[in-house]
Amino acid sequence: MNDTPNLLKKLMEYGKSDFYPFHMPGHKRQYKESFAANFPNPFSIDITEIDGFDNLHHPEGILKESMEWASRIYGSHKTYYLINGSSGGILSAISGTVSRGGTILMSRNCHKSAFHGVFLNQLSAEYIYPQIIRPFGIQGGLLPEKIEEMLMNHPDIQSVFVVSPTYDGMVSDIKAIAEVVHRFRLPLIVDEAHGAHFSFGKEGGFPVSAFELGADVVIQSLHKTLPSFTQTAVMHVREGYVDMGRLDRYVHMYQTSSPSYVLMAGIEGCIRYMAGEGLKEMKHFSGKIEEVRKALTGLKHLRLLTDQEKGMYGIYDMDCSKIIISTRGTGKSGAWLDDRLRKEYHLEMEMCSSDYVTAITTLADTEEGLERLCSALLQIDSGLSPEEDCETANGLFKELERMPECRMTIAEAMDEPRHRIAIPDGEGMVSAEFVYVYPPGIPIVVPGEILKKESIDLIMKYKELGLAVQGMEDENSRELFVVDETGLNGK
Repeated sequence: MNDTPNLLKKLMEYGKSDFYPFHMPGHKRQYKESFAANFPNPFSIDITEIDGFDNLHHPEGILKESMEWASRIYGSHKTYYLINGSSGGILSAISGTVSRGGTILMSRNCHKSAFHGVFLNQLSAEYIYPQIIRPFGIQGGLLPEKIEEMLMNHPDIQSVFVVSPTYDGMVSDIKAIAEVVHRFRLPLIVDEAHGAHFSFGKEGGFPVSAFELGADVVIQSLHKTLPSFTQTAVMHVREGYVDMGRLDRYVHMYQTSSPSYVLMAGIEGCIRYMAGEGLKEMKHFSGKIEEVRKALTGLKHLRLLTDQEKGMYGIYDMDCSKIIISTRGTGKSGAWLDDRLRKEYHLEMEMCSSDYVTAITTLADTEEGLERLCSALLQIDSGLSPEEDCETANGLFKELERMPECRMTIAEAMDEPRHRIAIPDGEGMVSAEFVYVYPPGIPIVVPGEILKKESIDLIMKYKELGLAVQGMEDENSRELFVVDETGLNGK
């Protein structure tokens, strides 16, 4: 049985290696730091709902007190501990603010869990599209006036769902968006999964949290950018435009019936650290990132995304802790750079796209790790020369520039009779599946949409580049389920 898989052994071996994480979780495996100093062996505190330890699904004691304490720190009317990650909060927020079969306005660059919420509630979705930062081929921010236009043209919309910051750290003008949405007396939900550090980083120059800017429901993944365990998140709610009882009901539906006390203790511990020592560390972290960015000004061929783009492309603010390196103009792809950083320098990025890589940095990053990143990028850059761009797709969000042709809702398409076809043969057919690159999990194609040649070409190009094209039942990502034409025509 020597060939029996042993995940724990592999994790321990990897933890002892010199591979450095520029990806989530935000604790960066720095278990000897002060934020983890008092956390015991998880087996010693892994319990169930025994006397004296409350019940997350009916909190009356210590968990109720803990979440009320957290809400005071964040300034919310209610803060929920989420141990299914931000996905559970996103599902709850959508279900709790839109009636079954209703309509939601959502930014097209939402995480797949938002689309799952649309499916589960059989909703119709109207989309607002982020601007595109053309020199880098990545998504920018959302324009408040476009949201207002959509709300005026679609009076059946019951809730607005946006992503800010984006996966790459672009922040929209949430204050203005909230004012627009509230003029229509609707709730604004913000997926701030990648901005959990905003609540504690104002003095370090980080953007202001969406909740402080007027959003009604804000979901944050503690584990993405703060020192907390994977799966830990919080959801902050403001009274007024949200039916608090309805939202509460869905939170308990989507959370596991066996919540982990280890994870809940991790959430509380993370918030306590960030509200105390972490505030000082965020200021120190800001200085470290400034030094990294100063060092990377030495790049001659690779390009660092800087705050020069702020004020354009719908970008109201930027999270400079996300290090975005573009390969455009070098003849190389983002996948090529990602591969070199991993294989030659043992640096693991958060994600790569067709022509850029994203590195997540947090207050837990070490000086040595940040220096390794700068050194590796400068060394790789020194071996490059200007070339014509290789035939990569123009950024993961190219497809966000076009309006999809929807023939049916997501739920209708997924429930129709279907058959499987080779992806290149699908032009003109109705997709019955999602197609996305993961990470970040933002759909290129959504069930119910007509497959266009541009989408098919983009999918095939991503596959050619070796990116993780997912969402289909076919594990090899070669075939896609489409709606059966006979069933469609018979309607």
